[in-house]
Amino acid sequence: MPCRGVRGATTLDQNDREEILVATRQLLALMLRQNEIESCDIASAVFSTTPDINAEFPALAARQLGLLDVPLLCGHEISVPGSLPMCIRVLLHWNTDKPQKDIHHVYVREAKRLRPDIGSLPPVDLEELECWIQEQMKRQ
Repeated sequence: MPCRGVRGATTLDQNDREEILVATRQLLALMLRQNEIESCDIASAVFSTTPDINAEFPALAARQLGLLDVPLLCGHEISVPGSLPMCIRVLLHWNTDKPQKDIHHVYVREAKRLRPDIGSLPPVDLEELECWIQEQMKRQ
């Protein structure tokens, strides 16, 4: 079975622990749901933040969603002049038979500017998404 990459990114308003966790959980939930990803099929995940984010590890949000057996890694993006600030990026490595063209990459908030060509989403009901996230967290 091939391993495919699924990308996602979001932004924050401030470098705050709870905001990092909420934004990352929402991003991961959208990535999992849009692609019908089961946690047992995730090979690994890499999280990066811009250097202005350091109040929490974004990978903790993955643990909160139940990705307990998935190898996770966090790091900082390189600081390129003019790049998008306050940004969290995720790369999931997913074991799937889906072709790469059928993978849905997820870019939300200001991160939509990074890849407007591949990151379009249908409208998201954030209340329903938060209910789904809370259900996942209760299972832990």
